[in-house]
Amino acid sequence: MKPERIISAKAIDSKTLIVKFANFETKKYDISRLLNNPMFASLRNPSFFKNFRIEPGGYGLVWNDEIDLSEYELWQHGVDFIDDQEKS
Repeated sequence: MKPERIISAKAIDSKTLIVKFANFETKKYDISRLLNNPMFASLRNPSFFKNFRIEPGGYGLVWNDEIDLSEYELWQHGVDFIDDQEKS
């Protein structure tokens, strides 16, 4: 299955993203497993982690020229998330 494009994303703490896709499914993605990779070391800084943008077209999240996460990574390794506020 081809992952949907990202329509919104937010950091809910210093290691967790909530990502909403074009099909309105939402995934929770924990970056902890990436932090052992030197390429992602900057994400350990909470201020830096929270300062990302959605790539045009919704193809990923971008922090800078070196650090990004694709919609595929976020879709495949994120877990289904139901926002209690959206249910009411």
